[in-house]
Amino acid sequence: MKECCAVAEVNLTNVSKSYGADVALDDVTMTIPDGSFVVLLGPTGAGKTTTLRMVSGLDKPESGCISIGGRDMDGCTPAQRDVAMVFQQYSLYPHLTVRQNLEFPLKSPILRTPANEMKRQVSEVAEVLQISHKLDNKATELSGGEMQRVSIGRALVRNPSVFLMDEPLSSLDAKLRSDLRIELKSIQANSGATLLYVTHDQIEAMTMATHVGVLDRGKLVQFGAPRDVYENPISVYAASRLGQPRINLLSANVFGSAPDGAVTIGLRPEQIIQGDGEDSFVQRVERLGDQTRLHLSFKGHSLITVTDAHTTLQGGDTVKIRPQNPYYFDAAGARLTKEESS
Repeated sequence: MKECCAVAEVNLTNVSKSYGADVALDDVTMTIPDGSFVVLLGPTGAGKTTTLRMVSGLDKPESGCISIGGRDMDGCTPAQRDVAMVFQQYSLYPHLTVRQNLEFPLKSPILRTPANEMKRQVSEVAEVLQISHKLDNKATELSGGEMQRVSIGRALVRNPSVFLMDEPLSSLDAKLRSDLRIELKSIQANSGATLLYVTHDQIEAMTMATHVGVLDRGKLVQFGAPRDVYENPISVYAASRLGQPRINLLSANVFGSAPDGAVTIGLRPEQIIQGDGEDSFVQRVERLGDQTRLHLSFKGHSLITVTDAHTTLQGGDTVKIRPQNPYYFDAAGARLTKEESS
């Protein structure tokens, strides 16, 4: 796909939005760098989709401002923002063929795409999304996964400065989801477009994102590179948003003395060292091919760690464990600093 030449840094400054008594965004300030792939994480109601709608212009903030490429978006319609949004639900014209659905945004008065260029772009996008053989089918003749691919394609053909995607891969099967993760990341990197992406899938966040924004009840809790958020979470909440299996959270003193003020100890699976320490009991062995997960019982707590794919351990066995470089959190869930933990 052709490169996107417009500078598209997106800035949200003190943005707030409520729907009745429900606060959707609460004084959010965030910079989405030009050419970045930003993933928003958080449970339902955290404010992820609302953020997309604010940037797209579908909704207006009650306070604060949004700019794209240094230009204040106040008063700008969605069409004037050079953004393309992919919704979780399919947004196709059922009476049109796949080809016509893909061509539709290119025929807008704003783009005025020449016929030969339109044909090239549609063909290229259809090949990337593995729907070339469906171009002459009506949208109603497609499977759910195929309809979502066409929906993604309608955004891709426009080649906007900013892509906004709301869980676009959630309806696809595992293999296609994996293939499209790679394709979307490649398309974004090659085009230089800015992409703001909502997902519940932590694998998508870790493998696709240049930056991750963690949202909780409308507040931006943490923003940074996926690896940094994973390795340096600022709270229990942020720590729980990334990592598969999820971080183990136990009483702070379960392995012995804990720092002053610590209420909870957090252990990623790789922070649990096996072979020495205290006895734990294997409840279940989960073999996943490239790794094996151990479900352990330790002093009344359940926890999960990973081990060698060819381990001979099985349910009922005893294994000694100890923590290595754990995280400690206070009663409010805030991470204690290394100085406080030492």
